[in-house]
Amino acid sequence: MIKIFFLILFVVFTHVMVFAQQERKYIRHGNREYEKAKIDSVTVDTTKYQNAEVEYRKALDVDPNNWDAIYNLANSLLKQGKYHEAAKQYMAATGMYNPDKEQLAMAYHNLGNAHLLSNQLNEAIEAFKNSLRNNPSDYETKYNLAWAQDKLKQQQNQQQDQNQDKENPEQENKDKQQNQNQNQDQQEQEQDKQQQQQQEQQQQNQQEQQQQTQEQEQQISKEDALRILEALQNDEKEIQEKVQKQKVQPKKRTTQKDW
Repeated sequence: MIKIFFLILFVVFTHVMVFAQQERKYIRHGNREYEKAKIDSVTVDTTKYQNAEVEYRKALDVDPNNWDAIYNLANSLLKQGKYHEAAKQYMAATGMYNPDKEQLAMAYHNLGNAHLLSNQLNEAIEAFKNSLRNNPSDYETKYNLAWAQDKLKQQQNQQQDQNQDKENPEQENKDKQQNQNQNQDQQEQEQDKQQQQQQEQQQQNQQEQQQQTQEQEQQISKEDALRILEALQNDEKEIQEKVQKQKVQPKKRTTQKDW
């Protein structure tokens, strides 16, 4: 009986060792594919992340409770943009016993990121808080928590404003009417301004035309000026001729007789 017991124990132990080796092999293969996908930080190689996902699932087929396989599977799903599936795996990992507080904090941190990318802000905030409970000094988790809280506050303020608008539709209509009236007044003022500018421009054009006409009327053509000068010269010539005649003509003397 003792020999049979040890034989059974040996077979079970050997079987466990074989499965453990297969499990670690699949995890190693998945890790290699995951690291290959991370080489290029600019583009996301979803094919290699998918390959990593397949290997991690093989490891979980061997041991469904392997913490590393669950956590790594969640990471590969997150990199592929499968946020809801990744969140489920992270929740499974955080629900398992793990004495390593740092690993548990990382799982909660990534769970928060998965919720954050799905716009589940309340769930993300709670996950980040749990991460900080296990690792209070993690700066990145503190930053993500503050960002999620701020974004949630913004959404709440927007929702509150929308609710107020729905509760007071009369005020909303008044505001719309007021805005329409203001826009109409601005358009009318702009039209009046344009009309006034057009009138001022027309008046200025008329004044310029009148001024040009007056200048043209005041100006004497070259021919007119020559005729005027010639007439003046002729008049002066006639006057000089008359003066000369008066000088040449003898004076008449009057004689008186003595009586």
